[in-house]
Amino acid sequence: MGRSMRTIRSTIFDTDQSLPVFDKSPNLSENLTDSVIDLRLGELATKSSTDSKSHSDDMLDISRAFTDFSACSSDISGELQRLATLPDPTLSQATASDHDQEPCSGFLQRETFSTEIIESISPEDLQPTVKLCVDGLRSSSIAVKRSAAAKLRLLAKNRADNRALIGESGAVPALIPLLNCSDAMTQEHAVTALLNLSLHDGNKSVLTRAGAVKSLIYVLKTGTEASKQNAACALLSLALVDEYKLSIGACGAIPPLVALLINGSVRGKKDALTTLYKLCSVSLNKERAVSAGVVRPLVGLVVEQGSGLSEKAMVVLSSLAAIEMGQEAIIEEGGIAALVEAIEDGSSKGKEFAVLTLLQLCAESVRNRGLLVREGGIPPLVALSQNGTAKAKHKVS
Repeated sequence: MGRSMRTIRSTIFDTDQSLPVFDKSPNLSENLTDSVIDLRLGELATKSSTDSKSHSDDMLDISRAFTDFSACSSDISGELQRLATLPDPTLSQATASDHDQEPCSGFLQRETFSTEIIESISPEDLQPTVKLCVDGLRSSSIAVKRSAAAKLRLLAKNRADNRALIGESGAVPALIPLLNCSDAMTQEHAVTALLNLSLHDGNKSVLTRAGAVKSLIYVLKTGTEASKQNAACALLSLALVDEYKLSIGACGAIPPLVALLINGSVRGKKDALTTLYKLCSVSLNKERAVSAGVVRPLVGLVVEQGSGLSEKAMVVLSSLAAIEMGQEAIIEEGGIAALVEAIEDGSSKGKEFAVLTLLQLCAESVRNRGLLVREGGIPPLVALSQNGTAKAKHKVS
């Protein structure tokens, strides 16, 4: 189950750096999905009214690196079909409890089911189907809860009208307790169902009022790799509402996101980076991220080639460089040397981000200018001024 069932996809996730990041099709994602829902997330960085137009353009570039026409799909293509045609492995690997052996009827009794049938339920049949699933979530049987969460996950996967109806049905408060479930597959179905539901704007307030944030953070700390990734993306979806950013940070989301950035798979690290950047558009969350130790792994990722992580790490570093605490941490962790290396060996877009971050570090610090010179930054900057993109040349100057 090592693959994520669902994550936010950014157009720069593709590891092929032969094309400029923003020249790629907005419908591309690193993994082909059976449904692509374009979700324009909006500008992530917030700057004061005194910022220059040039700097605003720089921040818009950074924002687009994460969000421009991000492709959202609730599940990786083919994975649910595979799961839907196999018996639940947890049933064969462990002795079922008495609760698991409780009889349940019809729709929720089946351990295998057709993805196509669930996703194509007619509108007139949808409401009773959702009610049956919501009732199943409150069953004493783990098997019934698991089946109900899996079917709600599918019903909310691709159809926006389904998400609205499910959100109004009372499914959200019934799904949230399953995030604390000891059965990994039940927890994974529940967190992915909530992620799918969160893509409907009207459900975001329902999720937050029902206490989803703390439960998602619990999954972020304790879940499987796939569950952690989907929890991070659900928090990202909620953080699209500005008023929720501070509360998500205050509830403790940032330290486990940093842990996912350090210990997660490549996909998990990308999801953590995207969510951290969205949350760190708020100054207090920048401080929380620096205090949680995010700068060291970010600096390490700046020089990592071939995974698509380098540019995203520099984008987050650029955000943190907007506060003094972040600048000090970047310097302490050897960030200038890493950024100079990125200017020498990084992608075209990566070089632009590296120069922008160095500009922020050096604009008001004589010490940092001296460090840049001592790290050998002048020759690669001169070379970039001659051979870089138009934006890179402007930033170098």
